[in-house]
Amino acid sequence: MPHGACRIIDLPRVYEARGNLSFVEGQVHVPFDIKRVYYLYDVPGGSERGAHAHRTLHQFMIAMSGSFDVILDDGEREHRFHLNRSYYGLYIPPMHWRLLNNFSSGSVCMVLASERYDAADYYRDYEEFRRALQART
Repeated sequence: MPHGACRIIDLPRVYEARGNLSFVEGQVHVPFDIKRVYYLYDVPGGSERGAHAHRTLHQFMIAMSGSFDVILDDGEREHRFHLNRSYYGLYIPPMHWRLLNNFSSGSVCMVLASERYDAADYYRDYEEFRRALQART
């Protein structure tokens, strides 16, 4: 499994002549209960999103349309994931710095989260995040 517990998870696909269907169920396809859903869209070319880590939040990112890259950093290594299919997503456990970039025109990034928004759960300063990782070891 690349980059610790971070991994791509394939979602169920139901093929039909009228169009395909995929779905996500908490504790079935993602290893957490889903308490919040949000999405990023109309991201200007060349822009970056993210640039933070979460203390306890689990996330699952899906490229609903278009594509983008997610760069994850666990304090020791970086790994880049290219998301470009709506039938798989990227699971991100807590304590991984993330940066999203390389958004294609018309891309939509949907994020499923294990908790509601909590500003106190964020590390927005990379050096503070690194210190917190070192304190855990």
